[in-house]
Amino acid sequence: MPIDITMPALSPTMETGTLAKWLVKEGDKVSPGDVIAEIETDKATMEVESIDEGVVAKIVVAAGTEDVPVGQLIAVLAEEGEEVAAPKAAKAAPKEAPKPEVKEAPKPAKAEKPEPAPKPEPAKAEAPAPAPAAAPAADTDDRVKASPLARRIAEAKGIALGDVQGSGPGGRVVKADLDGGKTAPPAATAPKAAAPAMFETEIPHEAVKLSNMRKVIARRLTEAKQTIPHIYLTVDIQLDALLKLRGELNAALEPRGVKLSVNDLLIKALAAALIEVPECNVSISGEQLFKYSRADISVAVSIPGGLITPIITGADSKSLSAIATEMKELAGRAKEGKLQPHEYQGGTASLSNMGMYGITQFDAVINPPQGMIMAIGAGEKRPFIVNDALAIATVMSATGSFDHRAIDGADGARLMQAFKRLVENPLGMIA
Repeated sequence: MPIDITMPALSPTMETGTLAKWLVKEGDKVSPGDVIAEIETDKATMEVESIDEGVVAKIVVAAGTEDVPVGQLIAVLAEEGEEVAAPKAAKAAPKEAPKPEVKEAPKPAKAEKPEPAPKPEPAKAEAPAPAPAAAPAADTDDRVKASPLARRIAEAKGIALGDVQGSGPGGRVVKADLDGGKTAPPAATAPKAAAPAMFETEIPHEAVKLSNMRKVIARRLTEAKQTIPHIYLTVDIQLDALLKLRGELNAALEPRGVKLSVNDLLIKALAAALIEVPECNVSISGEQLFKYSRADISVAVSIPGGLITPIITGADSKSLSAIATEMKELAGRAKEGKLQPHEYQGGTASLSNMGMYGITQFDAVINPPQGMIMAIGAGEKRPFIVNDALAIATVMSATGSFDHRAIDGADGARLMQAFKRLVENPLGMIA
């Protein structure tokens, strides 16, 4: 009996996927656990395994096909020698054979049409007579000096160029004149309301179709900024003690092949701060507040075409060497598109570090349903008060973005205070 293979839901948010590659061909034998295809989701490229034994009888969706809905048939397995092509054709046939419409073909309807014999009133058909009146208007528009782009915009918006005061050379109508230009009768513009959604430009360009990842990023960040009331809190943090400790730890860890980054220590500091200030280790959903007893830190990693946030689970209870090893491995697989959904979905808070790009301070967008994200700027030499005296120190700015529905400003301030203290006194993270 044939077994249908459908597009799997590889994450809770997945609606469609791209069938990147088939690793089998028609006629190949497969066993449970054999990898048969690679599917691109909005975040990663994932391998799909066969859950049954059989022969690949038919590949329904070709490699490279985009936007394949979850649940759609992509291939068929069968027992050796079993024929499945006929059933496929049978399935397609009914779709094209909705003969109800053929029943309308007997044109008795036309027999009834004679009844409304009054229709031979071509008098109304002569309504085209107004057409000549419209022609002069078109001629007038043609005689108006206007740029090609302005003409296209005017046509799309139903604007009469003759009614627009041109601000270009010699009274030429340009795009800027149409942004607030006088429109022809509202009735003419109403049908064109959707036209502004079409973007046109005379600047040389290449139009690139959005990837699944970019679509999801756009949707989620728009949702975050529209629905989450962000509150931003910034502190300046002295890094010298943390940099000194990092150097000492790396020297001790060198025989084990482990090297700590500044980011690894900041992940640990944020996790410890969230446990210390549990009011910030929360998320909100509807009328429920979720309070987490573990700090799972989502770390923003830039990858080709977008961004992904692999998660260090239970970062509050992991050693720095474990965080460094895990982060290196996750970031590597993230850039190859090989993360599994549970490795980048979830998390109780996020950390985004743009210091390596020389960015000194920025406000990050919360990654829903999390309640906060920490934005890390570059460490730089600045005048700073050290031991009650002005000195030159390595200082970075950190900005916490908090969901004000779930986290009060005072609690956010306490988290920033705890984070600053842990970074400036890093032995507290490893004690």
